[in-house]
Amino acid sequence: MNKPNKADILAQPEEDPTAEERKRDHIQLAFRSQVNSGELDARFYYEPLFSAHPQAGSWPAFNFLGHTFRAPLWVSSMTGGTAMANTINHNLARACGEFGMGMGLGSCRQLLYSDDRLTDFAVKPLMKGQPLFANLGIAQLEQLITNNELYRINILLDKLEADGLIIHVNPLQEWLQPEGDRFSQPPLQTIETILEYLKAPIIVKEVGQGMGLESMKALLQLPLAAVDFAAAGGTNFAKLELLRDSEEKQLIYGQLANVGHNAVEMVGFVNQLIAELGDRVKCPAVIISGGIQNFLDGYYLINKVKMPAIYGQASGFLKYAQGEYATLHTYIAAQIEGLELAQAFLKVR
Repeated sequence: MNKPNKADILAQPEEDPTAEERKRDHIQLAFRSQVNSGELDARFYYEPLFSAHPQAGSWPAFNFLGHTFRAPLWVSSMTGGTAMANTINHNLARACGEFGMGMGLGSCRQLLYSDDRLTDFAVKPLMKGQPLFANLGIAQLEQLITNNELYRINILLDKLEADGLIIHVNPLQEWLQPEGDRFSQPPLQTIETILEYLKAPIIVKEVGQGMGLESMKALLQLPLAAVDFAAAGGTNFAKLELLRDSEEKQLIYGQLANVGHNAVEMVGFVNQLIAELGDRVKCPAVIISGGIQNFLDGYYLINKVKMPAIYGQASGFLKYAQGEYATLHTYIAAQIEGLELAQAFLKVR
């Protein structure tokens, strides 16, 4: 075998044309790239030896709410009848269909009696078979029960082609809202009545403050499709309503908006209740939402809870869903890539 001569070697193309620039960057950025031990994410063991870099689409498909999900993400209910609802809902529904996620609509209250804004919510055809849930509050359901109008729920689900109903529980929001309703019976009683009437799957959620141990205990013993945490840490609708009111009311009730439970605490509640209740647990799944800022938060929590779970985001999706679809697509693709990377190299402590 002939050895290459010096001229041939020198004539070969450079194998790494960016090497010099990259090394210069390393030198210039080295001191800015240091991470102190106190900044390390203590939720994970980093295990770099046992996986190759993940391929796109490597998160395994799984069944949730009777549907096949390709990513453990849920678009949490966020917007009702606003001028931007059409763009937001259509972008989000399209993303659910493309990435294999599920979606809860914002409050559908106005659709109970009018179809004027139906086009803002009628997004099921974009979802390619992924689950879409309508959304009504306890106050509206109470009113339907009182007026013997529960049939309107079925009409609502039919015209939205929805797979089920989300019931949002919001006593503090209603109390603090200037135009708020007042509950005439405990929300649990209303939920039980709707469960007896409605044959479609039902999810129960709070609206940004989460739920305590006893509330979770009651819900997990009901034949719900899932409980959505809507924990403290994300958008707090009690605080939001206060900001719409007078300074005097803010001074009186301001601290009330700080009451609640974060998602980590609620995962602890669920794990405790699973051990305590055993086969009395009738609700098969949870959606962990509230204060989840990124894929690492979601990956940690769905691995920490001891029952089937996905995680929900509202504000993160909302930020990118208000304009061109391409912006939302880029954001969600990056989140899923992050999940796949976490699955390959991170083990939850």
